[in-house]
Amino acid sequence: MKLPCVIASVVSVALTAIPLASLLASRQQPESPTAEPELLELSGSGGVHDPVMMKQGETYYLFCTGGNRRGGGIVTAFTSPNMREWSRAGYALSGLPDWVAAVVPRARDAWAPDIAHFNDKYYLYYSVSTFGQNTSAIGLATNKTLAPQSPDYEWVDQGMVVRSRRGEDDFNAIDPNLVVEDDQNVWLSWGSYWGGIMMRRVDPATGKLSETDTTLHKLARRAQGSAIEAPFIVRRGDQWYLFVSWDRCCRGPRSNYKVAVGRSDKVTGPYVDKEGKPMSEGGGTMILEAETDNWRGAGHQAVYQEDGTDYLLFHSYPAVGRGSNLHISTIVWEDGWPRVAKMP
Repeated sequence: MKLPCVIASVVSVALTAIPLASLLASRQQPESPTAEPELLELSGSGGVHDPVMMKQGETYYLFCTGGNRRGGGIVTAFTSPNMREWSRAGYALSGLPDWVAAVVPRARDAWAPDIAHFNDKYYLYYSVSTFGQNTSAIGLATNKTLAPQSPDYEWVDQGMVVRSRRGEDDFNAIDPNLVVEDDQNVWLSWGSYWGGIMMRRVDPATGKLSETDTTLHKLARRAQGSAIEAPFIVRRGDQWYLFVSWDRCCRGPRSNYKVAVGRSDKVTGPYVDKEGKPMSEGGGTMILEAETDNWRGAGHQAVYQEDGTDYLLFHSYPAVGRGSNLHISTIVWEDGWPRVAKMP
C-alpha cells in the first residue's frame, strides 16, 4: 500500500538512452569484497515515495508515487545531474486515463511506478488501486524520450496491463517491475500482500502480458499472511536477484518497512535466501531496515546499475515529523549477496 508523493513531477531525460547491451554488461562486474557501501548525501529529495530511476544522456530521472489530487497530473518526478542534487520535474501523465474509472472506480491517484527502456521506447508502468483492497490494476504509458524539451516528448497511455479483483484473485495488481532478460524474453513482476509476488511473460512488441504464455509464476510470499510487496528483479552475473519489501509502510514513524532479497539461476525462480529457504515459502535475507534515532520504515526499493556500480534506492520516514525521503546506497557484493549502508 502506498502514500502519494508530496512532489510535482515527471522525470525528464536528456539525450540518448543507455543501450541494453551496455546495461547487461554492467551486471557482469566482479565483486569488491573490501569496499564499504556508501549512503549518498542527497538534497532536494523530500517527499519521495516508491522511487525508481533511469538515466538518459547526462540527466537522472526519478519517478515516484503521487500526483495532484485536485485533478492535475499523476506520477511525480525529479531530475538530477549527479544523483545527489534533486529538483522537482512535473508529472508524467496529465491525469488518470479514462479506462481507470471502469476498472478501479475508487482510484484517485497512481502508485509505485516503474520505468524501463527497450525497443527504442520508454515504458512507464503505474498502479491504480483501492486502498486496503485488491481491486487494482497496472497501466502502461510509452514515450520516445524522457526529456520534456524534446519535440518527440509525449506520454501515450497504452491502457491496462493486468488487473486484480476483490474476491476473485489471490494477488494485488500493484507495484509493477519490468525485467528485460533479452530482446525476446521480457517479464513483469508485481504484487502486494494477498498471495505475494507474481510474474507473467510480456510480449516485447506491446509491453503487455503475453497472450501465448499465460503461466503465472508465484515468486515469493510471507508466512501467515505477513506483508510482502514491491518486487524488483536484477541480474548480476549468472544470478537473478529478487528484492522485496517486508512489513508495513505508510505509517510515518510507526512504519516498520524493511528490504529482503533472494536469488535464483532463472528469472522465473525459484528464489532462495542465504539459508536456501525458498522465498515462495516465506524465505528472504534481510539487508535493510531503519529503526534508528533518525529514520523508520526503509523500503519500496529499486536497483539502479551503472558503470559497474549498483545502487539501492528506497524511501523512509523521519523518526520525528511527517513525509518521506529518498535514500540511495551503493551496493557491495560479498559471496554473491548484496550489502548496503546502514541508516544513520
